[in-house]
Amino acid sequence: MKIPLTPIRCLHRAVDLYGHKEAVICSGKRFTYAEFGERCQKLASALNAAGIGLSDRVGFIGLNTHRLLEGYFGVPQSRAMLMPLNVRLTPPELAQILRHSEPSLLFYENDFAPLVTELRKAAPTLRTINLDTEYEDFLAGGKSEHADILSYDEESIAELFYTSGSTGTPKGVMLSHRTIYLHALAVAGAFYNDGSDVELHTIPLFHANGWGRVQCATMIGLKQVMLRRFDPATVCRLIQEERVTGMSLVPTMANALLAVPDLEKYDFSSTKQIMIGGSASSPQLIEKMEKVFHCEVLAGYGLTETAPVASVARHKDTVVFADEDDRYAHQAMAGWPLPGTEVRVVDGEMHDVARDMTAIGEVVVRGDNVMDGYFREPEATRAIMSGAWFHTGDMAVWDTESFIQIVDRRKDIIITGGENVSSIEVENVLAAHPAVAEIAVVSAPDPTWGEIPVAIVMLKPGMAATEKELHEFAGKRLAKFKLPRRFEFSADPLPKGGTGKILKRQLREKYWQHEERRVRG
Repeated sequence: MKIPLTPIRCLHRAVDLYGHKEAVICSGKRFTYAEFGERCQKLASALNAAGIGLSDRVGFIGLNTHRLLEGYFGVPQSRAMLMPLNVRLTPPELAQILRHSEPSLLFYENDFAPLVTELRKAAPTLRTINLDTEYEDFLAGGKSEHADILSYDEESIAELFYTSGSTGTPKGVMLSHRTIYLHALAVAGAFYNDGSDVELHTIPLFHANGWGRVQCATMIGLKQVMLRRFDPATVCRLIQEERVTGMSLVPTMANALLAVPDLEKYDFSSTKQIMIGGSASSPQLIEKMEKVFHCEVLAGYGLTETAPVASVARHKDTVVFADEDDRYAHQAMAGWPLPGTEVRVVDGEMHDVARDMTAIGEVVVRGDNVMDGYFREPEATRAIMSGAWFHTGDMAVWDTESFIQIVDRRKDIIITGGENVSSIEVENVLAAHPAVAEIAVVSAPDPTWGEIPVAIVMLKPGMAATEKELHEFAGKRLAKFKLPRRFEFSADPLPKGGTGKILKRQLREKYWQHEERRVRG
């Protein structure tokens, strides 16, 4: 019998098998899986009673709390689309997303009330519910109703995440019930075999590296510890107090943990595995983390469009490491595919490039975890698909064991601190400054953030602008993490190709030459 694939089944399994077990710990509150499941069901019922249903969008603006975690199951059960929003975006950026997605309801934390007031100018009819002052009453209006799984369409969209693309225009990545459920199974098959594990949600759940383990952790019946805001000392304390076994980090978080004063006073003996993603890691970082936390530390790779995990540098029994340095080097790579996922490195004709760790090609992905398309963007969806193969825009090398190593981003996306920054978006903002004649934004290596945006500017004849002035100009229009960390002024026109397009690769080379020499040794 064919039973629809849906993340609601992850919740049902947890309630059925682990109902009495402690499920969610959040700012002093503790819920069993039975209690957590009841709250998710009431949320679904309350949404339906409020007129929210099939294909409606339900937004969340908030940090990591049990309420947002409940949204990951309650909203899909209501047959609507869950839409967590990145709280680091500016009001104009979020307003653009709201105009495109047209949500029926927006939940928000009290901390973001001024932001929501600003957003109402763009969406004056938008209904809102304050998670701190109104949510519990809203929940009380719902009923604890067990979802009839057979009545769900597994191809319907359960989650909608907005991510920046190379054009600078945010695109809504649609993930169906089926896609999310099969991704959870793949992650479970690759990592989990022990329900006694404890997951610490360190990365914001509106971020791909944060929400990627929610359904799997619930299905396996793990205890889930919510970290409202990332604070290195608090992470160390929670690992010790809650006996945390696993967590996900971006490299900047890992570096911050390593810098915690008196790190040796904490008990990290419970940790089993730490995942690092969001931007490229280094073998040195993997080594340092393993020596401090005394557990396996692995890098991985994925995108919002791949739900999100596509590959992880986990051990493969056909790979024999030459020595410890070789092991660290392998564990810092993007790794090899999860079950149900195929990853290739191809040339422009979709032919595999040589598996020699030298030939560079584009990473393409095919599998159960690939998105169902961009919301209301059929042309953009077709542009990045070759049949069932999704073009990531990331350039890589690979070996005969299918280990992938990312070496560049074809679309000039800059990954800083785990956040994607579209160089074109930043360029468009700075180009609006009256003194700017030409502008290019490229990545430069940074020991803390992995990469930082650098702006190369040519000013108009007879006009002047300082770095501070341009930084303040952009700061009024862009989220802080998108702002260039450095500005360089060029007296000459920027280099261009035959079509007049600025050669950003050429501009970028001078920043990365030293880094390439260092990596090559």
